Amino acid sequence: MADDSDEVYAVPDGLPRLVAVMRRLRDPEGGCPWDLEQNFASIAPYTIEEAYEVADAIDRGAWDDLKGELGDLLLQVVYHAQMADEAGHFDFDAVARGVAAKMIDRHPHVFGDASRDKSADQQTRDWETAKAAERAARGARGVLDDVAVGLPALMRAEKLQKRAARVGFDWPDAGHVVDKIAEEAAELVEARDRLDADARAEEMGDLLFVMANLARHLGVDPEDALRRTNAKFTRRFAAIEAALDADGRRPEDSDLAEMDTLWEAAKAAERAR
Repeated sequence: MADDSDEVYAVPDGLPRLVAVMRRLRDPEGGCPWDLEQNFASIAPYTIEEAYEVADAIDRGAWDDLKGELGDLLLQVVYHAQMADEAGHFDFDAVARGVAAKMIDRHPHVFGDASRDKSADQQTRDWETAKAAERAARGARGVLDDVAVGLPALMRAEKLQKRAARVGFDWPDAGHVVDKIAEEAAELVEARDRLDADARAEEMGDLLFVMANLARHLGVDPEDALRRTNAKFTRRFAAIEAALDADGRRPEDSDLAEMDTLWEAAKAAERAR
């Protein structure tokens, strides 16, 4: 076992060593029992979690944290690639070669002789055209075929609508979407008193779906917008707790009127900064 560890340290530092570390952790003859028990499905939730932790570090401007979170996310890629290698599907180098080739193919204005005199919007349209061709080559027939089911629901709603819009299935402007929001909100209010729990959930889903559509029309990332509002709510509620704690109390010792006053004070303090 010591010899195996020495072999890992002999690998050049950086990415090659990380790949060697993961190979060692998955070694049936002396690897980590927990790592050996894992599979693609059991690791996937960690991959999603690490991606969100990267986004959180960026939102907070915590650059030291970001370095660590990017390492954790990279570990997830190495982990999946190692399991794929063991199963005979592909290895990490194939992953790296594939994404490098894709970036080259999708940037002919950088790596080829295509004109660089394009706006960012035109480059985005070219990117989408290239992705559509790739989907067709993979045999994806339906417009929505490969929008990942595992995405967060709000993000997937936005992507489904964006994909449908490319073939003309879209409201002509944001005003029509706002009208649809009012219609869906009214249906939800009606469902509150008249329908069962499943029907209410369906109406709520319809409203959230249209809200995601409005975000797309306004050029807003709905997942990011909600994440920011979650952070804002957390900050302001923490201010309520701090104000009550200064008086030796907790939120359950207060009432809605007082907490609402403290909320408005926290909001005013944020805007004054």
